[in-house]
Amino acid sequence: QVQLVESGGGLVQAGGSLRLSCAASGRTFSWLAMGWFRQAPGKEREFVAAIRRSGLSQYYADSVKGRFTIPRDNAKNTVYLQMNSLKPQDTAKYFCASKETTAGGTVLTTRGFYDYWGQGTQVTVSS
Repeated sequence: QVQLVESGGGLVQAGGSLRLSCAASGRTFSWLAMGWFRQAPGKEREFVAAIRRSGLSQYYADSVKGRFTIPRDNAKNTVYLQMNSLKPQDTAKYFCASKETTAGGTVLTTRGFYDYWGQGTQVTVSS
């Protein structure tokens, strides 16, 4: 069982930045691929970013490429979502998710790939 706790959401003006954190416990963090998803009211939960357990490869949705990054700190059992140049359309509840993988295992960007989810943190971007 993996427990994931997100933090760092809030209200920010368009063009601003936020850093979300997701602290994991319950499993060896360096075994986990990690992902961020978001869900706006009335919309499906969508992929934002993911990172391999090694941290050597990251994956991004086209809508956030060049603005968001997904670093991880295995010593702190934490993955981050650094969000820059925020837009009103980034407004959503952001969720982190985890999947235990092998060292060279595939990391997918679909919701069904992930085993555990956090409760989410709200991000609101005002225009």
